[in-house]
Amino acid sequence: MSGTDRTIGFIGLGIMGKPASKNLVDAGYELIVNDVREEPVAELEAYGAESRATPREVTADADVVITFLPEGKHVREVALGEEGVIEGAEPGEVYIDMSTIGPSAIREVAEELDAAGVETIDAPVSGSEEGAREAWMSIMIGGEEEAVAAHRDLFEVMGGNVVHVGATGAGQVAKVCNNMIVAAEVTSLAEALVFAEKAGIDQGNLIEAIRGGAAQTWALDTRAEGMIDGEFEPGFFASYMYKDLRIATNDGEEYGAPQLITATNHELFKSLEEQGYGDLDFSGVMRLYEDLAGIE
Repeated sequence: MSGTDRTIGFIGLGIMGKPASKNLVDAGYELIVNDVREEPVAELEAYGAESRATPREVTADADVVITFLPEGKHVREVALGEEGVIEGAEPGEVYIDMSTIGPSAIREVAEELDAAGVETIDAPVSGSEEGAREAWMSIMIGGEEEAVAAHRDLFEVMGGNVVHVGATGAGQVAKVCNNMIVAAEVTSLAEALVFAEKAGIDQGNLIEAIRGGAAQTWALDTRAEGMIDGEFEPGFFASYMYKDLRIATNDGEEYGAPQLITATNHELFKSLEEQGYGDLDFSGVMRLYEDLAGIE
């Protein structure tokens, strides 16, 4: 099948999943949704989607199923658990997971689904809620070439930068690498901003001075002003970054990859979580640096 003649199942209507699913409705796809919360399901129904009570029922009535979930345990439950995708799937169906759960986890899920005749594509994303809404987030795809090509239209509706990285699990590797780098950017920026304040330099002047030079980063472009102003409305929760860095350090151990900087950032975001800042944007790591520096 091609074009919008497929029925798409979409499970997980969170901060990223909800706007991504709306983009599919806007593009003319028939959408069947499911979430553990009633409110976003009702919102999608009002937007033009149908709903089903369980992932199994979604899968039974869909041609392809997409999940967009918080953690690996949720993906395993929805994909492989009781009333899950595997119970509603027919051989030849395609399962696309857009969560961030790490390469080892998605390969384990894919192995069980493959035994049931279901092909798995992993397609984690990088971008904020706004990126999901405006369809300019990056999508990093792992899976067999033919299956990825057959469903590329879905990815292009949801994201602006769509790259097939390699076989199943490769998308997760790319996403883990992405967040290792982004975490390093924002923690380095927090260190620099706190140092500037302690040294008596206006933080806004610092940003203007270094913008466009060798220190130019995504974090400098998108998070610096909010960090200076203490505004941490979440585009990406600090608790999610902590989870992703936990995946990175666990898989880094498995694959024997040294992670000196990532390991430190993992501990920083663990501390941020434990101090009750997990519901802030991940740039809220600035709070931790300010506390350590004695800045009110």
